[in-house]
Amino acid sequence: MPKKTPRSLAANRARLSHKAAYALRNPARVVPYLRRALRDRWLRFKHPDHVDYYRAVMASDTAANPEAAVGSRSHDRWLALGQMQFDFLVEHGLQKEHRMLDIGCGNLRAGWRFIQYLDAGNYYGIDISPDILISAKKTLARYELQDKLPHLTLTHDLTFDFLPDGHFDVVHAHSVFSHSPIEVIDECFANVARILTPRGFFDFTFDRTEGAEHQVLREDFYYRTETLTALAEKHGLTARFMDDWEKLPHGQSKIRVTRAEAPAPVAD
Repeated sequence: MPKKTPRSLAANRARLSHKAAYALRNPARVVPYLRRALRDRWLRFKHPDHVDYYRAVMASDTAANPEAAVGSRSHDRWLALGQMQFDFLVEHGLQKEHRMLDIGCGNLRAGWRFIQYLDAGNYYGIDISPDILISAKKTLARYELQDKLPHLTLTHDLTFDFLPDGHFDVVHAHSVFSHSPIEVIDECFANVARILTPRGFFDFTFDRTEGAEHQVLREDFYYRTETLTALAEKHGLTARFMDDWEKLPHGQSKIRVTRAEAPAPVAD
């Protein structure tokens, strides 16, 4: 996992100069990138809506390798990234009796650990990809977690209109906003407070830049921290950059938001 450095945080990966320099340093990745670019151009033509487009991306990636589709290049890395998410959340407030919504639950890279830890019925995973949810069910069976009665649900947006008010103590979105245009994030912020308990919190990761905000192939989006915290505050949320997540070997950054009228929970 690449480390965040002043140089990497200032990089604009959409610029031709950056792409050319990267290609010179990594010639073996040129052909795979070109294949991805051609695929993405065709999928964007077929699916102008971003959610429909990214669902098609996930169908393509999941067919090749479900673990790679959620960003893990090996099974060991799949396990390590899931453990990292789980350990951080438990250390920062997640309790067994909490009700948790996992946005973009994927094939349960971290989700199977949350399901195992939480009381039965308290895990609710949603994803835009039916293909990855089928893989999630296989993960559930592999770890013999059927008795925990998790919910795995397909969704098309982040309005949460099918979920009850004030129900979730924890909402979690790992590597979701890194693939989302700003209007999708805005939709999430506009609706997440309604489903949170008064003392609940919402943790999400994002690809951070300290330079110009940009995107690559409409798959990878890079945002400034202040853009996302200001957007959260516009919707009556309090946002806090999670400095201690930066110490972990992960390329993305993390923010926690809470309902503005309630204090943030304190970890034991």
